Amino acid sequence: MKDFTLDNLTDVAVEAYTKNAVSPRHAEIFSALIKHLHAFAKEVELTEAEWIEGIQFLTETGKKCDDKRQEFILLSDTLGLSMVVDAINHPKGGKGTESTVLGPFYVDGAPEVESGSNIIKRDIGGEKVLVTGTVSDAEGKPLKGATLDVWQTANNQLYDVQDPDAPEWNLRAKIKAKDNGEFSFVSEKPTSYPVPTDGPVGKLLSAAGRHAYRPAHLHFMVAAPGYETLTTHIFVDGDQYLDSDAVFATKADLVAKFEPSTDKNLATEYDLPVPFSKVHYDFGLMPA
Repeated sequence: MKDFTLDNLTDVAVEAYTKNAVSPRHAEIFSALIKHLHAFAKEVELTEAEWIEGIQFLTETGKKCDDKRQEFILLSDTLGLSMVVDAINHPKGGKGTESTVLGPFYVDGAPEVESGSNIIKRDIGGEKVLVTGTVSDAEGKPLKGATLDVWQTANNQLYDVQDPDAPEWNLRAKIKAKDNGEFSFVSEKPTSYPVPTDGPVGKLLSAAGRHAYRPAHLHFMVAAPGYETLTTHIFVDGDQYLDSDAVFATKADLVAKFEPSTDKNLATEYDLPVPFSKVHYDFGLMPA
């Protein structure tokens, strides 16, 4: 009979999980996971009370998840893990646009609308913004058949799925770009906002002495046939949280100027009040 001790337990566990693993990749992941978990516990000399607290934290994280909120994604985001995985999986080249986190409030199935549409379903006084740009390949060639899944918070710092008074799909849509890759839509100028702090992730941020704010941004998921789907943001230049994003997702190339405009021709074309804001951004997709 083998004794399981602090000296041999890691090796024994690795062997148990790798010798009959269903694939070499499973074995590789199991081995690394066990080694790092055991090394973490040994390094900090984890107490039983601390480990029970950790288990309770993970349990509460799961309980906070539903069809409108994903606390585990938020946990991954606020620990910086989401951005590490993103950087590993989406290297860029040429004019390929940098990617960033999906976030916990993406909802699949937004209504598809034509370029030039207004995606505001409830007006609560946010500054109107005209968003324009193009979708091209990494060499700058316009892409036909591109779509842009867009979503954002409203002026009250809430996504529609957080706000019981918001109509479904408020500030969400799938924009069909024109055949030359150009797109446009009308929305609200985004504002900085706190990630939810009423769950385990909020307690984690508080324990670390971190603020919960994200810099103002628009979410985009940009797709075209034959190309890798891009998940990214456009951040508002000058936002006070660009250097301390709660989820570590800011990148210099994703910051854009939201400029004031009194262009009456554009205002008439897009049914906008004067003045309004406008921002232009060109997306580049990498081959699939």
